[in-house]
Amino acid sequence: MAETPLKAGDPAPDFELTNENGETVRLADFRGRRVLLYFYPKDDTSGCTTQACGFRDNYPAIVEQNAVVLGISPDGVTSHQKFKTKHDLPFTLLVDDQHTVATAYGVWGEKKMYGKTYMGIIRSHFVIDEEGKIVAAQVNVKPKDSVPQALAALGS
Repeated sequence: MAETPLKAGDPAPDFELTNENGETVRLADFRGRRVLLYFYPKDDTSGCTTQACGFRDNYPAIVEQNAVVLGISPDGVTSHQKFKTKHDLPFTLLVDDQHTVATAYGVWGEKKMYGKTYMGIIRSHFVIDEEGKIVAAQVNVKPKDSVPQALAALGS
């Protein structure tokens, strides 16, 4: 079951995950830069593609804010490679197949679709400052709302 979602002011839990190239990525590797960390349910589905392509289209503005984008889902390396290539995503996608990071951030939880209840990623994003503190958090955000909200948080 998901823990309580993290909020602005909380320290961002550090993590170590594998990226789309099979390399290890640690949140701590980005100290000194801001991180736009977003959680999405599944590669190449409509909502997740909308969200990812929104971050792609605004990537230059994100980089100008001394920030990087990290996308996290339970999908594996091969799935992430295909998704990243298909949509020309300029940022890192991370594999959280055991849901440990999603649980630590409080975004692994019960969902309902077509009358069925199941466990899954609750679409969310977190803006983390240069010292590793969460400065903005949106949990259960709509794909089209995630990007402008995250950009606004980066700009503040």
